[in-house]
Amino acid sequence: MTPRMNIFQIAPEGTKAMIGVETAIAGSGVEHSLLQLVKIRASQINGCAFCIDMHVKDAIKNGESHQRIHLLDGWRDSPAFTDRERAALNWTEVVTRIGKTHAPDADYAMLQAQFNEVEIAWLTLSIGAINLWNRVQISLRAIHPVETPTAAAA
Repeated sequence: MTPRMNIFQIAPEGTKAMIGVETAIAGSGVEHSLLQLVKIRASQINGCAFCIDMHVKDAIKNGESHQRIHLLDGWRDSPAFTDRERAALNWTEVVTRIGKTHAPDADYAMLQAQFNEVEIAWLTLSIGAINLWNRVQISLRAIHPVETPTAAAA
C-alpha cells in the first residue's frame, strides 16, 4: 500500500483547523477515556487502520485495559462497559452509520439518560470529527507504523 499524500503537508491550514477542533473536544469535560473508546469504535466501523492504531496506543498509554479494547467490537455482549459507555458507543455507531440509521429518537433517548445536553453536543462533535479523520486517512491511504512481532517462546 502506498500513501497518496500527506494531508498535513499538503493542506496544513485544514489539518491545523481539525486539530483545533480536537483540542476543543479534549477540553470539553467529556472523559478522555470515553472519547478514546468512541474514536476506536468509529475507526473500527470505518476500517481505518491508521486511526485504530493511533487511538488504541493512546488509550493504552492513558490506562485503558487491553481486555476492553479487544472487547470493544462486542461491547453489547460484555459486562466490561458502563451504562454511560454503552450509551456513547451506541451513539457512535448510530452517528457513524447515519446514512442507514438517521439517528432514531430511541437512540437519542438512551444517550440523554446518561449525558447532559452539553456532553451530547461534544460527544457528537467528537464522533463527527473521527469520522472525518477516518475518511481522510482511508482515502489518502495513510499507513500506520508497523511493529515487528516478537517470536513466541518455544
